[in-house]
Order: sequence, then structure tokens, then C-alpha cells
Amino acid sequence: MDIAQIAGSRDDFQVVHHLTLRGSQVEIGRQLAERARSLGWAPQPIDPTVGRARRTWFERHWPQHHARLDGAAQVLGLDPDQDELALDGLGYVPAGSGCSALWCPPARATDGHGRIGRNYDFFTMTTTEIMGGAGPAPGELPMASRPHVISTVPDEGLASTVITMSDLDGCMDGVNEAGLAVMLLIADVTDAAPPEQFAPQVGLSSVQAPRFLVDTCETVEQAKQALLGAKHYDHGMGLHYLVADAHGGAFVWERGKDGSEHIIENPGEPLAVTNHLLHRNPDPANLPEDTPATFGTFGRLCALHECAKAATMSPAELRESLLRVATGADPAEPWRTTWSTVFDTHERTLATRFYLGDSAGVPRYTEELTFSARPGTPA
Repeated sequence: MDIAQIAGSRDDFQVVHHLTLRGSQVEIGRQLAERARSLGWAPQPIDPTVGRARRTWFERHWPQHHARLDGAAQVLGLDPDQDELALDGLGYVPAGSGCSALWCPPARATDGHGRIGRNYDFFTMTTTEIMGGAGPAPGELPMASRPHVISTVPDEGLASTVITMSDLDGCMDGVNEAGLAVMLLIADVTDAAPPEQFAPQVGLSSVQAPRFLVDTCETVEQAKQALLGAKHYDHGMGLHYLVADAHGGAFVWERGKDGSEHIIENPGEPLAVTNHLLHRNPDPANLPEDTPATFGTFGRLCALHECAKAATMSPAELRESLLRVATGADPAEPWRTTWSTVFDTHERTLATRFYLGDSAGVPRYTEELTFSARPGTPA
């Protein structure tokens, strides 16, 4: 495992590390578990019946993850076939976000490269404060202050690079060497709530779904089938996902309140998503008014659609659209755009600016850092 601190310092809000993991999936799982243990992770007890069903599901549907669990078992000195402990969910802070994303297809780009611009907006508070505490616990850091960029180069299978705020075996933003890009967003900000419990279930957790896709899929058609065929569960807040590929395809996947599954597409045209259910609000020109409870989701979507009206969009214009919907430095508001990313599905890269703090009433960010999902390609 190669690990490097790539952004931030002790005086900045975020300190960002880049992990590069190579070898078999078992070896990669061992490296992830070692890093997670150093950050305070420990395996969670689980109902043995559920634990057995989870391992079986992963073995059938996500063998890469199943093999990585064997690596975690090696680190802990456990039998990989044990059912009493969950060896994934390598978390060190809770997950969740309020975000914006805009897909610009190749036909609408000035250089023919499909790109996605995305802002990851999150609270600047600690877990204790989010859960209603009067203040942080001694030594407790803000939830979004220690993100990781993880580049995975397996001996067999798809190489990828992901950004994660919380679970080292999860993914908030990711792209693989085939050019499949995926990101998560809160699906309905008005219905979001803290989780009642974190017990693992059978199937994919909210933050595992993007990692599952970059591990197993090369195109949006494969990703549709993978999501429709998978079991899913949420921890408190439902998420939806924007997925795009190097061939110009893109869709948003989300679930309705009744559990129905929806695929939203806009073939050959830009596709924007924020933090409301698109299948319930299909017309961006006829959205409800924002309220204090909607986190500006309708206004942000309208702004992104306005930015995408031109016949073509340059990379600079896509970045400008992200600035237009980014959160400001209002001291009364406990959230910021904690990172802003542009995916290039043609180049298989993601380029990210990480939030470092406020300066003179203006959010301060790193220079844009570019990471490739192609093995052997320097960042």
C-alpha cells in the first residue's frame, strides 16, 4: 500500500490522503482493513444468519468484495467463513451529502469528451453535533475533514479511482479504467434523517453501490442491469446515483418511496441531478419553490439546466456551472462544498478541488488535483 498526504495541513479543514492499492483482491482487502484499523475501525457484530446470507450474496454478485473480505479476515486473524462479525463497512465517519451534478455528453462538449461536474456539499460539524449534541466530543474532528482518494489496481478486474468521505470500502465519487463514472447524492433532502441503526444487511449499502458499479461494470447498460438486479439498503437517508460512461451514455438511478426503481435518462443531452427525486419532478421548467427545508435543491437544478442550454459546453464552462451552485462562506450555515470534481470519461480521470477553510469570507480550496483510473498513468 502506498499512502501519501496530498492536500491540507493541521491548520486546514480538510487533510486528504491518497491510497494506491495493488495486488489480488484479497491483498487489496487486507490493505484496506489495515488502513481502516489505523483510523479506529473495528468489525461490527452481526446476526449470524444475516452474516451468512451477506457473504453468500457477495460471493454470487460481487466477488471482488467477497475476496476483499477474506483479506480483512486475515488482518484480524479470523476465519473468513465466520458469520458473527461484519468485515466490511470500513467506516471512520458517517456518510451523506447534499450535492449537485451535471453530465455533459460528448456531443455537447467542445472537445468531444463526456464530462460530469459535481459538488459534494456536506456539514462542517462533527458526528456528535449532527446527532444533536451540544458540541464535539474531546478530540472529535468534523465528519468530512479526512477524505481519502483511493486508487485500486487489482491483478484481475477493473482498476479504479474513488473518493470517499466515510467508508474505505465505499465510494462517493468514482471512475474506472473503462470510463464508467458514478457518484452518489441525497435523493430527497426533505426526507433525509439520521440513521436509527447501522446494522449491515444483505446486499449493497448506500455507499457500497458506487464501488460495486466501478468494480463490476464498463458501460451504463451493464450498470442498469447491475443496479436493477441488486439488493439495496439505506442508512437513514436514501441516495440516488448519476452514472455515465465513455460511450456517451448516462442515467440517474433512484428508488421511490414505495420501493419502485426508476432510471431517468436524457439521451444525447445534458442531465442534471441535485437532491430531490427526479421521477417525481420530471420537468425542470416546472419545479416547486425552494423552502428552508429543501437546501436549494430546486434552484440548483434550474441553475445547472440554465448553464447547459448552450449548444456546446467547454471544460471551463462546466467548472463555472459548479461555482454557480456551490455553497458560500456564510458563517451562520454549517455546511460547505467540501470538494468539487470534474470527471472526464474519455480520459478516465477525475479532477478535484478540496475545501480547506474560509478566508476573508470566501471558501478556500486546493488547486485542482487530477487522478487517473488507468493503471500506470501518473496523477
